Amino acid sequence: MKIFITRPIPESGIKLLRDKGYEVLINEAAKDRAADKQEILAGIKGTDALLSVLTEKIDAEIMDTGLPTLKIIANYAVGFDNIDLDAAKQRNLMVTNTPDVLTNTVAEHTFALMLAISHRIAEADKFIRAGMYSAWGPMLFLGTDLSGKTLGVVGLGRIGSRVAYYAAKGFGMKVLYTDVKKDENFERGVGAQFFENIDDLLSRSDFISIHVPLLESTRHLINENKLKQMKTSAYLINTSRGPVIDEKALAKALKEKWIRGAAIDVFENEPKVEPELFRLNNIILTPHIASATEETRNAMAELAAKNIIEALEGRTPPNLVK
Repeated sequence: MKIFITRPIPESGIKLLRDKGYEVLINEAAKDRAADKQEILAGIKGTDALLSVLTEKIDAEIMDTGLPTLKIIANYAVGFDNIDLDAAKQRNLMVTNTPDVLTNTVAEHTFALMLAISHRIAEADKFIRAGMYSAWGPMLFLGTDLSGKTLGVVGLGRIGSRVAYYAAKGFGMKVLYTDVKKDENFERGVGAQFFENIDDLLSRSDFISIHVPLLESTRHLINENKLKQMKTSAYLINTSRGPVIDEKALAKALKEKWIRGAAIDVFENEPKVEPELFRLNNIILTPHIASATEETRNAMAELAAKNIIEALEGRTPPNLVK
């Protein structure tokens, strides 16, 4: 059996595959960048499994190049919007992802962003490095407490519910949420309140954290109109998918102080970022690293490998999305 991996991943996952006796081909050229399509087309020929990452678009042409031997596309990510699921279904290819193992890590990064923007950590760091700190001052870099504030969670999946739990249990925050359906057990557990209409949630929240998948219905979910629904004192956090937010509208909102600040880990046209955001001090930007801990990235590699092993041994992978 041959496995092609589009970019280097942690060794723990590769070892699982090689220990099964599989031949593992890794596109080492894409260590510090996304793999280009020609590299994937060249590498997938004659392989039984493709281990892809979210930076690569896996389309019908790539799938056809892997056939007839290709059986599974194992995505190294919880999301799978980079894979043409309809094309995979038409070709009877299995598609898997790596959920659950990154839930706590992404939730922690969400809170890191929330704390950093509300306590003006990045601004203060730049200030002191520039040699501008001369004395403690009563009004120096005044920020905002999280404790006692209201958090609005948009999307109550694994990560969204974990963020809400941390907010309620760790910071004593009031939690509001919106999702495709109510979750009464969750509501009882953290004292959360459900809003069917996102506008009602936006207008009541001090912090808004986005946790929805990228679908046509969620593309530019947060646009100029939605940003104007928010409090002028509110903060927007996004660790889901970049295109959920209209970046030009966000830049305008921050510049004109419709909202107080934002912190985002994902971008509309990754790796490109709306240039106007770089000019603003009331936003924190991180390069899609919400799941970037050694423990989590190792676990993701192992889970992707296990999905492949199960598929190639004739069993149903544990994380089948198609």
